[in-house]
Amino acid sequence: MKVLMLNGSAKANGNTYRALEEVGKELERQGIDYEIFQIGPDPVRDCIGCSRCSEQGCVFEEDEVNTFIAKAKEADGLVFGTPVYYAHPSGRVQSFLDRVFYSSGRALAFKPGAAVAVARRGGTTASLDALNKYFGISQMPVAGSTYWSLAHGAKPGEVEQDPEGMQTMRNLARNLAWLMKCIECGKADGVALPETERNYVTNFVR
Repeated sequence: MKVLMLNGSAKANGNTYRALEEVGKELERQGIDYEIFQIGPDPVRDCIGCSRCSEQGCVFEEDEVNTFIAKAKEADGLVFGTPVYYAHPSGRVQSFLDRVFYSSGRALAFKPGAAVAVARRGGTTASLDALNKYFGISQMPVAGSTYWSLAHGAKPGEVEQDPEGMQTMRNLARNLAWLMKCIECGKADGVALPETERNYVTNFVR
């Protein structure tokens, strides 16, 4: 089994990366592989709701969204990490994930997920709330931890001075690994995935 993580920071080796790496190292101890996908510093186009998505993903191909989608379809679990900007996730990670889920959310159904937020001080729980909404609308079970899955640090590397934050990352990894293994056991025992109804799509304009 393998977990794909998204580092939503433009900094390849900052605190968000280090928090995700702590999750990954514990996943490996639990017998699960991981990969950290770097969103990088290049511009990320926003989703414009054009409804021109394809089986490959988003119609816009000048960034790495479709590369991530292809990897996500093969992964058994997902973790999204973000730095906190103005008490919210980075704009680039939200633009990235908007396009991932608008084009390919159904393909990710029933894959366990988790979110991680890193901040100097505040805004972490609001950021986690925003990221967890992607899982909730896509039938993805969410792994929790012994605290909200956040850690604190400003300068790169400072997150390692937050022992409870790092502990929370390790517990998150253990819970995610347990959830993934339970799902695999269910599949092996012939437990079918839930039936999904899609007969009604309504709005409030009459």
